[in-house]
Amino acid sequence: MDPRELNLFVSAVANGLYESLPPERLAVLAAVFVQLGDTLAAMAAQAAFLRKDCR
Repeated sequence: MDPRELNLFVSAVANGLYESLPPERLAVLAAVFVQLGDTLAAMAAQAAFLRKDCR
């Protein structure tokens, strides 16, 4: 997927969720996605570190 298409897709999903969920649920969902992104980034960084360290 082109980066611009990905940007439009994410924005469309955000707009759809905004229209269908109350603010309290949006806040929880946003926090969950932040935690998910941070966890995935940490896992990817650790995997890259371990691959580099093994060489």
